[in-house]
Amino acid sequence: MGEDDKKSKISNTRKTHLKSLMLQVAKTALEKEEAEIAAEKEAYLQEHCPPLSLPSNLSELQDFCKKMHAKIDVVDEERYDMEVKVGKSTKELEDLNQKIFDLRGKFKRPALKRVRMSADAMLRALLGSKHKVNMELRANLKQVKKEDTDKEKDLRDVGDWRKNIEEKSGMEGRKKMFESEA
Repeated sequence: MGEDDKKSKISNTRKTHLKSLMLQVAKTALEKEEAEIAAEKEAYLQEHCPPLSLPSNLSELQDFCKKMHAKIDVVDEERYDMEVKVGKSTKELEDLNQKIFDLRGKFKRPALKRVRMSADAMLRALLGSKHKVNMELRANLKQVKKEDTDKEKDLRDVGDWRKNIEEKSGMEGRKKMFESEA
């Protein structure tokens, strides 16, 4: 029963045929909508923008330019007022959305990603680049010179290790070892 319910009652060829028909209908609707928008634009331009007839006289041309500048100023004022209204309404919407989230009391926590960062980089990110913090503890330690001990001097004086082994090999070498220890 579960498998029969999950199986589609429409064959794949029928599905693809229906999809292609839907796409054709949507395409014609989009083309029709674009044509309507173009016709509306044309009608608006015909109504609000009469054909341009430039005057031939210099004084008439100056008057025409003054009128055009006055119209441009009016349009700019309207545009600025609209921008201010839109900005004000978007700010209002953001404030109202924030109030809604505050009233619900549920905050959507983003999924945190694991970031590989050294301690130095983390402190630099938290404190800013002004503060120079170095987490490497060995960097702050003083350098101390070791004093040479007698054993180290003896080891340096021995020289080549092969000579040392040849001297200790055989019975004479063992005899020397016992004499030096005693």
